[in-house]
Amino acid sequence: MNKLKYIPLATAIALVPTLGAAQDAEFASLSQTTFIFNTLLFLIGGFLVFWMAAGFAMLEAGLVRSKNVTTQLTKNMGLFGIAAIMYWLIGYNVMYPGDGNWMMDGVLGTIAPKDIKTEVDAGGYSNASDFFFQLMFCATTASIVSGTLAERIKLWPFLIFVVVLTGLIYPIEASWQWGGGFLSAMGFSDFAGSTLVHAAGGFAALAGALLLGPRIGKYAKDGRVVPMPGSNLPLATLGTFILWMGWFGFNGASQLAMGTLEDVDAVAQIFANTNMAAASGAVAALILTQVLYRKVDLTMVLNGALAGLVSITAGPLDPTLLGALWIGAVGGVIVVFAVPFLDKLKIDDVVGAIPVHLIAGFWGTLVVPVYTDGTSFVTQIIGFVAIGIFVFVASIIVFGILKAVMGIRVSEEAEIQGLDTSELGMEAYPEFSKG
Repeated sequence: MNKLKYIPLATAIALVPTLGAAQDAEFASLSQTTFIFNTLLFLIGGFLVFWMAAGFAMLEAGLVRSKNVTTQLTKNMGLFGIAAIMYWLIGYNVMYPGDGNWMMDGVLGTIAPKDIKTEVDAGGYSNASDFFFQLMFCATTASIVSGTLAERIKLWPFLIFVVVLTGLIYPIEASWQWGGGFLSAMGFSDFAGSTLVHAAGGFAALAGALLLGPRIGKYAKDGRVVPMPGSNLPLATLGTFILWMGWFGFNGASQLAMGTLEDVDAVAQIFANTNMAAASGAVAALILTQVLYRKVDLTMVLNGALAGLVSITAGPLDPTLLGALWIGAVGGVIVVFAVPFLDKLKIDDVVGAIPVHLIAGFWGTLVVPVYTDGTSFVTQIIGFVAIGIFVFVASIIVFGILKAVMGIRVSEEAEIQGLDTSELGMEAYPEFSKG
């Protein structure tokens, strides 16, 4: 065991300058520490949002019928890979054009891969960490579309649509706010993407659903809605909890800084509000389905939690915990009423993504001025409408071209047989197949 050695006071005093110099050499400066923590926030938030890709995959796999599970998993793997490539190749530079405006200054000069190498002394975080974090939001937008169009869309037309969505459609509309565009100048506020990500994905999903039409047998001739239960509710529940966890990165890291006490406290408050909104959304859906149907509907409870999360995403910092509770609860109520409303319109949304992401996204965007200074209801509505029109029209055009050129819907025989065997030639649960 080492023993402490006595050092005379005069010697200790003489050593102080030497120790200070060693400390300066050993420890990071304030600006370096800020850079480190900001970058760490982006990276941690980024891999949490990446984990949401698994959540979407599990949720969709659980809510589709067993004959279509492998196709949904394939779509989710494919869309994330495509998003990663397209966002680097085109989207990142379109979304953050810098001093130029890619629409005004010409396409050829600005739509190109952006260098993510970092001038460490020039900024407060690593460029690569920012790219990684922002990419996850782009991929999330595509994941939303996947669930709505399940069980009837062809694989390759869907993936081609993802190329356009992640390379152009999402980056363009996101640049209007997060890239310093006209919505940002107008005062529109969407902290982490209730409109820019979730409602945008919902509008794209709505466009595809309208062109595809409902699944065979979903709506009877007498107007009845024919239930088509999902294959695996435990899997869907797991997916929801994964999404819930990933949302802490989605909202929390959107603070975009963790180099000060104020920033760290803000991240903590965002975590707390995000969790409260999810909890109240789930409980609201649980109670309401019991009241309306005399039985609790698990799928509504799952989507209630997700709707609560979407509802708080536009403004997760400023509300009190009570505020987050009622905002999320309204999201849960929205889902319970919006799902049957879409069925009345014969809009077939397999996983309920349109109520969760589009309608609850509108609610979350609209309610921001209740707690956030400097925002207005009029500006929030203008921003939502502008993004909605653009994404919906662009998606209709892309899906329409794909429909005319190569078709977007599988044949009736393939749909009845299941997309796993018709599109992929493999099944998720082969031991349970007949024959």
